[in-house]
Amino acid sequence: MTTEILARIQFAFTVGFHYIYPPLSIGLGVILVMMEGMYLKTKNPLYEKMTKFWVKIFALTFALGVATGIVMEFEFGTNWATYSRYVGDVFGSALAAEGIFAFFLESGFLAILVFGWNKVSPRTHFISTIMVSLGSMLSAVWIVVANSWQQTPAGFHIVGQGLEARAEITDFWAMVFNPSSVDRLLHVLSGSWLAGSFLVISVSAYYIIRKRHLDFAEYSLKIALLLAGFASLFQLFTGHQSAVGISKTQPAKLAAFEAHFDSLAPAPIYLFGWVNEEQQQVKFGVAIPGMLSYLIYGNTQKPVTGLNAFSPETRPPVNIVFQTYHFMVAIGVLLIIISWLGIFLWWRGKLFRHKWLLYVFIFSVLGPQIANQLGWMSAEIGRQPWIVYGLLKTSEALSKAVTTGQIWFSLILFTIIYILLFVLFIYLLNEKIQHGPEEADEIQSEYEHQKLVLEKNKTF
Repeated sequence: MTTEILARIQFAFTVGFHYIYPPLSIGLGVILVMMEGMYLKTKNPLYEKMTKFWVKIFALTFALGVATGIVMEFEFGTNWATYSRYVGDVFGSALAAEGIFAFFLESGFLAILVFGWNKVSPRTHFISTIMVSLGSMLSAVWIVVANSWQQTPAGFHIVGQGLEARAEITDFWAMVFNPSSVDRLLHVLSGSWLAGSFLVISVSAYYIIRKRHLDFAEYSLKIALLLAGFASLFQLFTGHQSAVGISKTQPAKLAAFEAHFDSLAPAPIYLFGWVNEEQQQVKFGVAIPGMLSYLIYGNTQKPVTGLNAFSPETRPPVNIVFQTYHFMVAIGVLLIIISWLGIFLWWRGKLFRHKWLLYVFIFSVLGPQIANQLGWMSAEIGRQPWIVYGLLKTSEALSKAVTTGQIWFSLILFTIIYILLFVLFIYLLNEKIQHGPEEADEIQSEYEHQKLVLEKNKTF
């Protein structure tokens, strides 16, 4: 393998592994706000126990997210020195803002969230929960802003020439609100909400099937279903908006999404297929004619810019982008069906009567994680051969001194460490799930008993 391919594989591996945890933290943060808010409103101690249990899971994912994210910063310097020099001014501003406005906010209030239950008032603790959730989302804001600038650069100028060229910010807010940042941020957040909510749904369904902590599980499942139902539809909307934006800013990527080659023809949407790039055909494909043209322009007959409008060396690899994109969309549609089927059965009072659906809920935790990874792959591979779209190619961004042997060594080392971290994460997560919430069922039963006593007293 070449140095470039190895460096790309290493960075893809570390980023992909890291990306398991931040979406879970963001989604669980919203769940915690909902649960603790219900506790303050109803004074039902079961909601407090629910919050305390899921705080433990949140703290675990937060810790793994921090540990696995540090490595990427070193890779910028070791493997991608030319890229780091080129985008240092832009990335430095965004990452500094992430540290100041997001990480310190989240980590500062996390101590109160985890250890402050009996040390601060309930309202103060609730404020800390909100701040932690807000901090996790603000962290996503600045990371997505930095990455989106690579996709659609704005608010900068180039100084220097050749290997000394670098981008300098001329308009900070134009850089922040570059053409793709808002759409991509909303899409990332909706995917994160799905990741957190389906984790809660999965664990709750497991408890119900095992007939453990039933009150806790049923309440948790319903709260998570509400967030999942909203987030699944919101993700569909943000995905559409992002595709419309891509048609204007990165037409080659959009064409690769649907393997559309002819710029003079309307573009279909494929349900599935296999792309033969040499023949410029989708084999075994089932397509809806003109649907992409309709979604982008509102006209099924309007042509969409195809891959033939770009020279072969500036086109992304089509088949892998096509496959990752379509699998992502398929999983997204499946998550909409699962979440809204659960909401419908809840409304009909039949949610917990269908054991098959509970088993689906258990394994549905994998859906958002796989979709998030596939979405990241389609977005990043789809902008190739550019690492900064239209300005700097990936092949030009490598460090000049790093060797294939050095990358192989670090890749093997990182793989071993990350496997150990993942095994540790699964072990600790399973331990917390098996232990379950403390005395949740007993507290709920006592709460229901007190309500009945109060109602009887009112009657008399």
